[in-house]
Amino acid sequence: MDRTERFYRIELLIKRQSGVSFEQLLSELEVSPATLKRDLQYLRDRMDAPIVYARDENVYRFADGGAVAVNGGPAARPGAKTHELPGVWFSEKELHALLTMHQLIAGLDDGGVLGRHLQPLLDKLHGMLGASGDEAQTLMRRVRIVNPAKRAVASRWFEEAVSAVLSRRRLTISYYTRSKRSESERVLSPQRLLHYRNTWDLDAWCHASGGLRRFALDAVRTAKVLDEPARELPMSEVESALDQGYGIFGGARLRQATLHFSAEAAPWVAQEEWHPQQQLTPEADGSLRMRLPYSDHTELVMDVLRHGPNVRVLSPPELVEQVREQLQQTLAAYGDKAAES
Repeated sequence: MDRTERFYRIELLIKRQSGVSFEQLLSELEVSPATLKRDLQYLRDRMDAPIVYARDENVYRFADGGAVAVNGGPAARPGAKTHELPGVWFSEKELHALLTMHQLIAGLDDGGVLGRHLQPLLDKLHGMLGASGDEAQTLMRRVRIVNPAKRAVASRWFEEAVSAVLSRRRLTISYYTRSKRSESERVLSPQRLLHYRNTWDLDAWCHASGGLRRFALDAVRTAKVLDEPARELPMSEVESALDQGYGIFGGARLRQATLHFSAEAAPWVAQEEWHPQQQLTPEADGSLRMRLPYSDHTELVMDVLRHGPNVRVLSPPELVEQVREQLQQTLAAYGDKAAES
């Protein structure tokens, strides 16, 4: 570890153990006695660290009962002088939170695009905690991120999309439309990236269709950032066009759905957000009514069917019919399979 990491590690060890011996510091930092003495002297003289040597216990500790603030935290004792290392420093809990966040990012990062840029930071965080390679691996196994039905995005096209969004330049892509089973060339003015249900989408102004569209990045076959500046749109316009419907589907024509969940499903559904504008009404028998807007029924029907007999669609009639048709098609498909066997 470098000198900056050693400074942090020395303070963390002293704070965590309320006193640590010179031999313990040498063992943890794996430096020479001369280097450790220089580090301690530098922390006292240049960083104003209140490190004192308790001769009777043969340990180093903080003066005034450990009045040390990490990242702006409070002093240990009212009225005591607070010490804080300059720059960006983190408490042990904050370091653990950052490591957990790194695991979350790794779960979103199919091709290692973000990981290779964040690896130096991860190494530094482990160094601050004093974790060896084996310890770091064990620590990271304590947090497991599962992303079912994840659709992978090619790293090079993801990088192009990110670059276009942040540099505010146009992006040309070759895009495969699954419903039409055809590929087309598009020039886009990217507005924002969206991560939804374990895959990435790009919200952009499509210059071919002359409107805002949402593109699944896993359906991008090629991508290249252009020198031409992107068409700028107010984010309120993007949100109004693409965020008002249900799930991934936008649309200006909104309808209201009313769903009724059984008493068995209600405790779980009550904690879920199906839509930011949903309205939940508990019933006397423990069941639950949900009212929410939608524009396209596709994703809403899938989520309704996920709850099986524990949910009924009360309105509108067209949504009731769409759920009924989907159930009939599913039963027919199973019937055909049974007949074949």
